[in-house]
Amino acid sequence: MKKMRILSAAMFGCVSSLAMAQSTIGTSSVTIYGLIDVGINHVTGAPGGSVTSITSGNMEGSRLGFKGNEDLGGGYRAIFTLESRLEADTGSLSNRPLSGGRLPDRLSTATSLGLPAALQPAVSAVAAQIGSSVGVNLGNGMFDRQAFVGMVTPFGAFTAGRQYTPGYLASASFDVMKTESSLALGQLVAIPASFDIRVSNSLQYGLKLNGLTATAMYAAGEIAGRANAGRLLGVMAMYQGNGYSFGGGYNTRNNELGEKSLTNVILGATVDVGPGTLTGQFTTIKDDNPSGLSSISAALSANPATAPVAGLVQNAFIQGFRQDARLFQVGYRITSGVHTVSVAYNSMNDKRPFNADRVSYGAAYTYALSKRTDLNAVLTHLNNKNTSQDMLGGNGFLGGVAAKPGQDVNSLALSIRHRF
Repeated sequence: MKKMRILSAAMFGCVSSLAMAQSTIGTSSVTIYGLIDVGINHVTGAPGGSVTSITSGNMEGSRLGFKGNEDLGGGYRAIFTLESRLEADTGSLSNRPLSGGRLPDRLSTATSLGLPAALQPAVSAVAAQIGSSVGVNLGNGMFDRQAFVGMVTPFGAFTAGRQYTPGYLASASFDVMKTESSLALGQLVAIPASFDIRVSNSLQYGLKLNGLTATAMYAAGEIAGRANAGRLLGVMAMYQGNGYSFGGGYNTRNNELGEKSLTNVILGATVDVGPGTLTGQFTTIKDDNPSGLSSISAALSANPATAPVAGLVQNAFIQGFRQDARLFQVGYRITSGVHTVSVAYNSMNDKRPFNADRVSYGAAYTYALSKRTDLNAVLTHLNNKNTSQDMLGGNGFLGGVAAKPGQDVNSLALSIRHRF
């Protein structure tokens, strides 16, 4: 039986490149690689009713990448990775959720935001502007997934560019689904985004020593006149033992004003139990100064009709987008020959007045046709509570917003995945 690995070479930036470089000493090469994941996704609870669609990225986001390394001698090696997202169902580089740019009612209704109903036109205008950015790679960045260059040395790897954040790597490692499918823990916290997955303009140091894997990152916001604005700091460390692993991660980012914004603390562990692996994770989400909202007042002030309430509306959105939550997952995965079965229970405890708690659970099955090709089936149920209005998506796309607060959602995804 194949036990779960603490790292995924397809995901983990400089750490995977470090491992690749160490295994190919004395050679120089460029590798073209990729993954195509396409299938059928059926979701209930969507605005307008149930939806069945052909989707790319049910299990993993489809991609095309280039990875290289050059032996410089003396234990030094130059490395690079360029990895582009692609939507195998349409051929494009970006996607939007089924609900488009819609925000949850608690973030787009004047009364939910604590404002008089008469201010709904101003609230709707702001919600539409924020909603226009809801999606994946809407800027159509060519190498949106990863783009970095670096050097492997006898004392670790140094890389620079667009990379996965340390906190996200830790969370992905201790997710029984490894972020794959609608059953992944991250599906509970998509809107507003509760993790910094990748970040541009980053410098990262990675170390892999016996069972220890660790990274540290600094990412510059590059906002003129504000050295700390948009900055991200992150660290993670994980230890892989014989039949067990444990570790954690930490990310903290400043908003465009330099104020401390989205911050995550992740703790997780795995242990081999019986024929499979038991996985557990606990994550905190805290954001008192949400990013990207400081310009609301200026935009509303440009319109004489909304200028008198500009500051009031901006403050309401800042209050609404603040985050204070606890994530928890427990899961079990077993692989026997060509069969892999995973089950998971995920919960999000919202500490804000909205009390938008949600829970998901389900099962995933993978049948390996070969080392590179597999068939997958995932069934997930999402229980939205109180004002929660979450939808289920996949690894490569957002689910978006359910039809109404408290609306339960079911997802059935069938897909084929091929790696090359």
